[in-house]
Amino acid sequence: MADKPISLSKYRKTRQREEARRQADQNAARFGRSKAEKARERDDAERSKRGLDGHQREHDPEA
Repeated sequence: MADKPISLSKYRKTRQREEARRQADQNAARFGRSKAEKARERDDAERSKRGLDGHQREHDPEA
């Protein structure tokens, strides 16, 4: 037998918390990126867009 009584509701809550934490860790590994990674990717995309816009030809409707 166990040394001391166990509250089943606390046991259930603890088990649910552990499962939620395990699921969150799996999701973070699968989908997560740090804030710095997101910012760097956004900056790279903006820099690329500006570079493309700078090389765009002017449209002359009379030509």
